[in-house]
Amino acid sequence: MLSLSALEIETQGDPECSFVVRDELNQRLDIFLSEHCSEHSRSRFKKLIQDGLVLVNEQRVKPGYELRYGDKIVVWLPVLKAQEQLVPEPMPLEILYEDEDIIVVNKAPGVVVHPGAGHEEGTLVHGLLAHCSRLAMQGAPQRPGIVHRLDQNTSGALVAAKSERAYLNLIQQFKEHRVHKEYLALVYGRPREGGGEIRTQLDRHPVDRKKMAVSVKKGREAVSLWSVEKAWDEVALLRVTIQTGRTHQIRVHLSHSGHPVVGDETYGGGKRRARSLKDKTLQQLFLQIDRQMLHAWHLAFEHPLSHAPLSFTAPLASDFAELLNRLS
Repeated sequence: MLSLSALEIETQGDPECSFVVRDELNQRLDIFLSEHCSEHSRSRFKKLIQDGLVLVNEQRVKPGYELRYGDKIVVWLPVLKAQEQLVPEPMPLEILYEDEDIIVVNKAPGVVVHPGAGHEEGTLVHGLLAHCSRLAMQGAPQRPGIVHRLDQNTSGALVAAKSERAYLNLIQQFKEHRVHKEYLALVYGRPREGGGEIRTQLDRHPVDRKKMAVSVKKGREAVSLWSVEKAWDEVALLRVTIQTGRTHQIRVHLSHSGHPVVGDETYGGGKRRARSLKDKTLQQLFLQIDRQMLHAWHLAFEHPLSHAPLSFTAPLASDFAELLNRLS
């Protein structure tokens, strides 16, 4: 074990909380803390313990340390470094619903959900911070309130947590696949059947690590259900419900099935595919598309505090709606 003097902890003065164990618990430290500080998850405390921000009797221990009578516990929360501090940036937000605990927005295409490499400013998180008086501070420092994500060029319904309790409950709902997520996708080709299921394993692409790919030997199970909403000669509009939420799941699954999403340069639906269209008018129209035509159309879940059923439908982004009008 390391003593307190041997640690270099960057904290904001006094500990966030402290405890003295008054019972013979024989309970894991991370479980104890998650039960006594319900605004933070067990995984959050596990990370704090591993980072040396939780001490027992002024010593660093492991998350599985079994507490004993008389143990003194102190917990610090890390301070964001200057470059990690988020500055609110006002931006137009299409709000579908908002209360003290959650906010549901219709994310515009082209907007990155949270800061990351190459996207330090102008993200949805920056806009939410400018609009909301608070966001849940769970998770990574750069992702306050974010319980799920949409790709940069995917539009549609997204929920964020404003309170800590809402964050933990929503994370659990997503983990247990109790959130209903339905998308609209314009794809190349005309499926022979009216609908079906795509069930595969997804893993990182063996060559391009920025991409995902269907894997036979390893990966995480991904399940997508699809049905044809409308079909034309060379393209179709699909309604896709995902039972799992893997990275790029719909885009990879539809590409794997031979029907890549229109405008998806990464997974075979880009300009090269557009040039293969027989209809020259359609070809010229699709060559102007600069993002994947994928929209998170419907989102349903249980309110994290009242437990009332909530359901939201996000109107199509203007470019997607105009494209469908042109096709019709």
